[in-house]
Amino acid sequence: MTPPFPPRHEGRLPPLELLRRGARSFISIWNTAAFGAPVIDTRILGRRIVVLNDPALISAAFVEGHAAFERKSPQMRHALEPLLGDGLFISDGLVWKRRRPQVQRVTHPSRLAELVPVMTQVAEEWAGDWARRPDGAVLDALAEMGRFAAEVISRTLFGAALGRQAAGQVVAAFAEYQAVVGNTDLLSLLNLPDFLPRWHGFRARGAARRIQAVVDGLIGRILAGEGESSLIAAMAEGGGMDRRGFRNEAITLFMAGHETTANCLAWCWFLLGEDAEAEAAVAEESQRVLAGRAAGFADIPHLPWARAVVEEALRLYPPVPLLAREVQAPVALGELALEAGTIAVVSPWLVHRHRALWEAPDEFRPQRFLPGAPPPARMTFLPFSLGPRVCTGQHFGLYEAIIALSSLAGRFRLRPVPGHRAFPVARLTLRPGESLPMRLERRA
Repeated sequence: MTPPFPPRHEGRLPPLELLRRGARSFISIWNTAAFGAPVIDTRILGRRIVVLNDPALISAAFVEGHAAFERKSPQMRHALEPLLGDGLFISDGLVWKRRRPQVQRVTHPSRLAELVPVMTQVAEEWAGDWARRPDGAVLDALAEMGRFAAEVISRTLFGAALGRQAAGQVVAAFAEYQAVVGNTDLLSLLNLPDFLPRWHGFRARGAARRIQAVVDGLIGRILAGEGESSLIAAMAEGGGMDRRGFRNEAITLFMAGHETTANCLAWCWFLLGEDAEAEAAVAEESQRVLAGRAAGFADIPHLPWARAVVEEALRLYPPVPLLAREVQAPVALGELALEAGTIAVVSPWLVHRHRALWEAPDEFRPQRFLPGAPPPARMTFLPFSLGPRVCTGQHFGLYEAIIALSSLAGRFRLRPVPGHRAFPVARLTLRPGESLPMRLERRA
């Protein structure tokens, strides 16, 4: 089964058309040749942009040579700075080096056994909610998985009671922020300096202020001793971060833990709705292993089909489909010389669909991730970034998606609604459009 992707043009687009397409969805800018080229070296307006598809070059830049490639692109920094401040996702230098260990400590894989019960609890609540709905009801799978992921990350970040209060407000404001924030940065492409102000619009700034106000209030209560155990309380135990730092890292964790997981799960439901064989395999596995209950930490190794579907969804529709860095000093990657100021890009969207790296790259084949299948070659599967800046919560997000999918797929199926088929749109993250209507059916 070949799920949807943007049409691929031939040849090169004029710069203004490239910018126009990128502003709407930056995965629509790639031509057919981009999915077979090892390197794409181009210039847009005054800025050199080099796209790395070759695994050896990707590793040389973002892993071995990461010191020269640690700074996010001007577009990403300016798009997210009003919301995240100096949060880990866009910070670099000393701030990043100080904060990374504090955040990594509380999201480390060794803590998953104590973090997973929240996921299990939310999955059981969702199953109960879906069971109360009429058979055949139409729901928005993107919104449903957005609420699911928001509940999990809110309760994990802020504790169960405080987290429930925050989830809806933050999700609504972030959706508005993503809808209106710019996808391109013309001033940076013209090589104009960073200190020149960027226009973000009243709606984007208003949405950012609403999120910050909610999170500031919650952090104040947690630091005053209210609420149960939470990631924010655990980070506070380490010290070394002021209230503004706590807020910025909390919003960064919320964005990473909510938006990316929600999108991945929405794509999983869409893909299963299009592939009866894979849907049946996930449902049979869930019913056999879980017998009608929600999955827990100990169940994860026994759910290979659910994991394979999640990983194949991450390959086809990576939540962050473009990783762009601003080169900080002249550097050579083999025979490829990059001057300071060059934008170096690794695009999981391209790498995951590259003809030289994957068999039938545009097809949905979860079997490629099942036990016994050869593992992806190094630097060809990058859904959580790579190198020192790899996502600190990658295992948290993967476990959450497996638990959600397996806990619900054994009891329910989601069918496509005639006349609607998901289509990928990339702004800050890669989503199946603005909504994903699907029909809910109970399994016998």
